Amino acid sequence: MKIRALDLFSGIGGFHLGFSRAGYEVTSYFSEVDKHAIAVYQHQFKNSTYVGAVGDVRGADLPAIDLITFGSPCQDFSQAGARRGLEGDRSSLIAEAIRLIRECRPRVFIWENVKGTFSSNDGADFAAILQAFIDLGGYRLEWQLLNTSWFLPQNRERVYLVGHLAEARGDWGGVFPITESGRESYFRDTKVASTLQSPGHAAGNYRGMNMIAVKSAKECGYEEAGAGDSINLTAINSTTRRGRVGKQKAQTLDTLCEQAVVEPKYNYKKVNETIEQNEGKFKKGEPTMMDLHNRNLMDVSPCLVEPHHNAASLFDGYRIRRLTPIECERLQGFPDNHTLYGSYDGEVKKMSNTQRYKQCGNAVTVDVVEEIAKRLMPLFE
Repeated sequence: MKIRALDLFSGIGGFHLGFSRAGYEVTSYFSEVDKHAIAVYQHQFKNSTYVGAVGDVRGADLPAIDLITFGSPCQDFSQAGARRGLEGDRSSLIAEAIRLIRECRPRVFIWENVKGTFSSNDGADFAAILQAFIDLGGYRLEWQLLNTSWFLPQNRERVYLVGHLAEARGDWGGVFPITESGRESYFRDTKVASTLQSPGHAAGNYRGMNMIAVKSAKECGYEEAGAGDSINLTAINSTTRRGRVGKQKAQTLDTLCEQAVVEPKYNYKKVNETIEQNEGKFKKGEPTMMDLHNRNLMDVSPCLVEPHHNAASLFDGYRIRRLTPIECERLQGFPDNHTLYGSYDGEVKKMSNTQRYKQCGNAVTVDVVEEIAKRLMPLFE
């Protein structure tokens, strides 16, 4: 299914990739001001066309547009920010997106923003945004607060609002609601094991072993973190902070990635010995080495540290390490190393980890977009 999309505040292309995965053939015109995000977008989507900053884009200069997507800057709505709402310099950019919807009249538009949009200025900001969309005329609106944790192991609540031309498909049932039911089991079975770059995702295999105590403002003074749990390192010396531990999922990724993961440490000398002793001897259906052939020690199966395998001496406590850029990409639904390279005026350069973390923190979650895109298909057929 071929569509032309105008991707505003495009970041690294989460909307583009989500629609592509849903089965659309996307011709993209994208607008962004961050030079590193532009470079990644151009490197990953080579047939896309950069159209400049949103204030410089004019509908008359574009071909017929089927879809407009925008995750306009959200800092002025964020619960962690100053909450200036529509009065903030960054959030006022939503007016430019609304102007382009009016000029292009796409069949569908999608807006993504933080949960704080609902409560900013006691709800007055969200009401004003809805009124602006209504004033466009001819669009039906629907919205829902969705959590990335229904798809991937990251707690990330975002508002998704969809507008579609009323005459597009009279008998169509709409996009929302998207329910949590069935999605948590989906990501636990198929996603968690492929998210972390170590055995640390398999916390269930470490029951009975000691946990790490993380300082917290809870009455007991700490929270417990085990293998595969995340720890938020923001304001680490705070005496009032609580909720630092994410049980088997990351907390909301930000642009600095101040998060760590707990994982087991191993006695690598004994791991090597165990690999040699057990190669080819595991029973069918049991957990085995994930990469025996390459002897990748970071992929040693957690089964080796369980007492009934008589290999407990392999386990040497826990360590805490920062999430890697690849893990942040996976937590947002991007393929590995999506942000590793960028194209700067045709020259491909490697991206710094600082920029990779920033781009992942600013991105929309690809899996959430993909689900919405699948439900929109009847409008484009």
